[in-house]
Amino acid sequence: MNARLPDPTPLLDPVAVRQRVDARWQHDILPALQRYIEVPAKSPMFDPEWAVHGHLETVLRQAAEWVTRQPVQGLTLEIVRLQRPDGSPRTPVLLFEVPARAGVDGTPAPASGQTVLMYGHLDKQPEFSGWRTGLGPWTPRLIDDRLYGRGGADDGYAVYAALAAIEALQASGRAHPRIVGLIETGEESGSPDLLPTIDALRSRLGDVGLVICLDSGAGNYDQLWLTTSLRGMISGVLRAEILTEGVHSGDASGVVPSSFRILRHVLDRLEDSATGRLLPAVFHCEIPAERIAQARETAAILGDAVWKRFPWAHHDCGGSTVFALPTTTDPVEALLNRTWRPTLSVTGAEGLPALRDAGNVLRPYTAFKLSLRLPPLVDAAQAVQQLKALLEDNAPYQARVTFEPEGAANGWNAPATVPWFEQALHAASQVHFGAPCGTIGQGGTIPLMNMLSAGFPRAQMMVCGVLGPQSNAHGPNEFLHVPYARRLTAAVAEVIARLP
Repeated sequence: MNARLPDPTPLLDPVAVRQRVDARWQHDILPALQRYIEVPAKSPMFDPEWAVHGHLETVLRQAAEWVTRQPVQGLTLEIVRLQRPDGSPRTPVLLFEVPARAGVDGTPAPASGQTVLMYGHLDKQPEFSGWRTGLGPWTPRLIDDRLYGRGGADDGYAVYAALAAIEALQASGRAHPRIVGLIETGEESGSPDLLPTIDALRSRLGDVGLVICLDSGAGNYDQLWLTTSLRGMISGVLRAEILTEGVHSGDASGVVPSSFRILRHVLDRLEDSATGRLLPAVFHCEIPAERIAQARETAAILGDAVWKRFPWAHHDCGGSTVFALPTTTDPVEALLNRTWRPTLSVTGAEGLPALRDAGNVLRPYTAFKLSLRLPPLVDAAQAVQQLKALLEDNAPYQARVTFEPEGAANGWNAPATVPWFEQALHAASQVHFGAPCGTIGQGGTIPLMNMLSAGFPRAQMMVCGVLGPQSNAHGPNEFLHVPYARRLTAAVAEVIARLP
């Protein structure tokens, strides 16, 4: 994105919009988000009995009740509930609609074919460990304008910010297009129910000209950030089994190979353990020149903060503090590594006893939960098959090695930005942040974006969010940066006002 565009005159009164948005956040949204954080509404992948436990239903109804109280003209709301072919429930979706509206100055409402689609989700990641004293996943704490707790930033705030932006837009008296909101409850599980839901609602969504996805990140808290790409993902369990039961390590080691070593050997086929680079070419793609150029521009803004923002471990060495180092300290390479190159993470393990329970036993099996992030242009379905064959074929020592995929999702590369959208982003960022809009790729996955790009090929994609430095979504001490969320809400209203 060209940061040297002239600053267009804002369409909305920025002072009035900010005052309205700030008041809404202070008196209405923050209390609602604190109630939301208190509910352990874990995504179905982490709570298979979600329908019985009812936590997703609780946050869905809380949000629905809040939405219906908002002073937005023409607002309608529905909870969409579908079933799978076997009769089990799909995760529900909150659907709201606001019809196009004429301006108080007589400006006609935009054409009925123009629709803005706003997206967010209410399901959460699991608790994780390592929360600081006084903080916890289900204990909302507001400290120095940061609201701590699981899900507030990822992505509970989205439905509340969306309605606040619409309300501020209407209060300005300007005409606005039709707006539809889609708030799901299965995103953290890979959105398995979203495509069938979109198919069922397609005729009701209309001709979408602008998608606003409020589930992404920010390079800093000083400007608006547009996400230009998202990585895909494969998750699954890799297991190596060598014995039917544990045996004395002194008796068997040297004869029976360790199941851990077998997995280490198998993973060496996939990853260079010295550098972290994935070895098979099939998991890589050519990085578009435009994205490399954008990474350079973003690196010039963020500098070493690209890698310094993470909570590196440290230790004392001869009286000085030594910090762990990243794979690269080059900001451009760091940005490309986390957005356009494949990476492997082991996110869980089984078959390993706790340290206090670990006797001198050669264990019968080891299992790893794998998370493989894929570049935006690599097909996830094909990658799953290639990964399974790579890991399972010709197992060392004829051990039983299996890889069971649990989910796969394609990445996403944003469509070309048209002039009105580029000017709208810069205007919104300059007015509400005092800086031009930045562009950044994200290393995470939002399965919806490819679905929407395929379903609405003419739509512009405003993928943005509040997950800036140290916000730590999915990990301990997750927080929502409240001042940034307020400014983002106001910026969204400005962009919607500019839809042709």
